[in-house]
Amino acid sequence: MKISLLFSCFLAAAMAEELPLVTQVEFQPLAAQAARVAQALEILGEPLPSADAAALRKLTELPGGGAAQVEQLQKILDAHTLAGIEINPEGRVKVRQGQAPPRLMEQGWRAFLVKVHNQAGITAVLAAESPNAGQLANSPAGVVGRRWIDLAMFNKQPLKPHLSGLEVEYRILQLYSKDAGKREAKLMFDVGQGSQDLGFRSEVDILFTATAAAKVVFRVRDTDGKPTTASFLIRDEMRRVYPSQTKRLAGDFFFHPQVYRADGEHVMLPPGSYTIEYGRGPEYLYKTMKLAITAAEPRELSVQLERWIDPAKMGWYSGDHHIHAAGCAHYERPTEGVYPQDMMRHVLGEDLKVGSVLTWGPGWYFQKTFFEGKDNAVSTPDYKIRYDLEVSGHPSSHTGHLILLGLKEMDYPGTHRIEDWPTWGIPILQWGKKQGAITGYAHSGWGLTIQDTKLPSKELPPFDGIGANEFVVSVTHGVTDFISTVDTPYHWELNAWYHTLNAGYRTRISGETDFPCIYGEKVGLGRSYVRQAKLDYSDWVVGVREGRNYVSDGKSHLIDFRLNGVQMGSGDSTVKVAGPTTVKVTAKVSARLEAQPNEEIRRRRLDQKPYWDLERARVGNTRTVPVEVLVNGDVVETREIAADGSMRDMSFDVKVSKSSWVALRIPLSSHTNPIWVTVNDQPVRVKDSIEWCSKAVDRCFQQKIGRIRLTERGEMKQAYDFAKAEYERLLRGLP
Repeated sequence: MKISLLFSCFLAAAMAEELPLVTQVEFQPLAAQAARVAQALEILGEPLPSADAAALRKLTELPGGGAAQVEQLQKILDAHTLAGIEINPEGRVKVRQGQAPPRLMEQGWRAFLVKVHNQAGITAVLAAESPNAGQLANSPAGVVGRRWIDLAMFNKQPLKPHLSGLEVEYRILQLYSKDAGKREAKLMFDVGQGSQDLGFRSEVDILFTATAAAKVVFRVRDTDGKPTTASFLIRDEMRRVYPSQTKRLAGDFFFHPQVYRADGEHVMLPPGSYTIEYGRGPEYLYKTMKLAITAAEPRELSVQLERWIDPAKMGWYSGDHHIHAAGCAHYERPTEGVYPQDMMRHVLGEDLKVGSVLTWGPGWYFQKTFFEGKDNAVSTPDYKIRYDLEVSGHPSSHTGHLILLGLKEMDYPGTHRIEDWPTWGIPILQWGKKQGAITGYAHSGWGLTIQDTKLPSKELPPFDGIGANEFVVSVTHGVTDFISTVDTPYHWELNAWYHTLNAGYRTRISGETDFPCIYGEKVGLGRSYVRQAKLDYSDWVVGVREGRNYVSDGKSHLIDFRLNGVQMGSGDSTVKVAGPTTVKVTAKVSARLEAQPNEEIRRRRLDQKPYWDLERARVGNTRTVPVEVLVNGDVVETREIAADGSMRDMSFDVKVSKSSWVALRIPLSSHTNPIWVTVNDQPVRVKDSIEWCSKAVDRCFQQKIGRIRLTERGEMKQAYDFAKAEYERLLRGLP
């Protein structure tokens, strides 16, 4: 092994060249630039050897110097130079291999010097690229094996992005190797379009030898001591992420800094010092540990997870009904997205009990092959995924993206292609309901933009987006079970829902992420917690329809909401009283904030992500958040609780003077579904909201009619006319 390595190094050295020494350069600016390069190498954790560093420091500290000192300085740095760049007076770039041994580390970064002989005095940015670099995820199958490096010019302080124009200077090139062993890479340099020299002289082919990394095996234990899966964010001292994001294939997603590893799985880490942040979704505490790798020998790393809350133990099971296996941040080639086992890794890593993987436009014809009309085979007793449908990328998308859960069939009758589907949404909702599906709208706030933050607002949205735009119509036809929340601005989502509740309709809300489109960070950033006797996917989605769920970002919880002892989602969620009265509202409430405010989130506008986050509810600089009681959308009582993770029993006495819906919320973090109070058997009717709904039907029709097929416009107009007539009927019935 040692003989082979020595021979490889000898061969590489034989192919390298001694770079020419540039004498026509002044010593002082060259010495100053060299000192900054040495400082940058220190920052990168790859300092010059001590003897060379001392010699360079002695030179750069001279008050002056001549040709001999200029040559001596170059000889010190040339020994660590991988490539020599010559920019001729016409601005053409030529490159040759330098004297530095071309040695890399598997799964690790190395820093090399690049010498620039700048005859043209150019001050552009020196760029490096390689056909052996680039994301694996979007690569055609034939080039995956050839893309084994990452490369980047280090242009941060104390260096500058642009060349100085000095006759000679040194830059730093960082290289990462995915593999161990011998690999050849083509490196190409330029200083702008058209600067490459003729005859491929701006390219150099270098044979590298990458030493092996250490195999780090994770031993991951949940709070009950059982093996599990967790999230790991691994950074070195330069805060570079491992494994390299551009060298990932499913089920590690290249758009994530974190990876998910189950007990017994591993990562490869080169020698170095690392900080590892680990956890498992918003119900867990995230912790950090330090790890030092000194040799390429296998080792184990034990991780004990810790929760701050466990709603499932109380019968409330988390789920995200809007995640995708293709499109948006996912790659689509060569496999048209990722596979069920890849999505399951992320569901497990975020402790999401239920994941609805929705097939939609991107990857449609491949991804729908995983639809079975039942739980996917990778599901376990404690974690379920199932393939269902988002109507998005279909002709009706402009009227609002639809979610259909629990389908038996995925192809709309009489269609062979996406383009054959209806151009508006209500026929699709009706088709879904006929086969027993749970139906609703995705990312509800898009197109329902309002400036007013007080809810409910009389402001009329433009209805010009892909959220719950047609909801004001479909709700009157009884084909909408829920609208989605958490993944669009809070007041846009809730305003339309509040108005329809105030008109007497009983649609519920659910929480979603729209992963990895609206949110690519992780699955389960928006969640529904459904009350169940035991985990069951089919019952979970029925629970969304019945409203036995609260929605949350996972950082606050409104458990066991009751009114006069009637539990949310139980029966028809109704309490009947003979006249105006006071009702008792109870719930178990918990929330957890870090002690110090996150100013980056707090200063963002409500229409900037994250749209829902408990940090937005923080009261001043305290660790408290408000719990609000709503009656017909109006806040009638507010109490503050400490967001320290403790569970609190809360009780409110609420006056009800007319038929109303009652709910709890922690603003911008969690929200229950309603419980209804009917006074003297009268329905809920709020005039301002009914008028809003009536105007909304007109506005929506005006926005959508132009994109409806001529053959469908008559049926659409009838449906909208019916909705308009229903709201007018409700207005006429008001006292």
